[in-house]
Amino acid sequence: MDEITAEMWPGVPVVPTMGVSTTDSRRFRAAGIPMYGVSGLFVDPEKTGVHGLNENIGVAELLKGREFLYRLIRKLASE
Repeated sequence: MDEITAEMWPGVPVVPTMGVSTTDSRRFRAAGIPMYGVSGLFVDPEKTGVHGLNENIGVAELLKGREFLYRLIRKLASE
């Protein structure tokens, strides 16, 4: 993640956070399989409307986040 983040967003640190929402990964964790999540999305916190009727993200941000995840999956799959 650090390498790809540095390529796509120079100077932006990778900071681990804990999500406050529920997740489908609880069943995996219950079976002893560690689960982690990453998004690569930048959003305006005042305009997200998370899970509301006004939830949105800019097209450029969505495409950049998709590129980040694509690169991350390719890198993880090649190791």
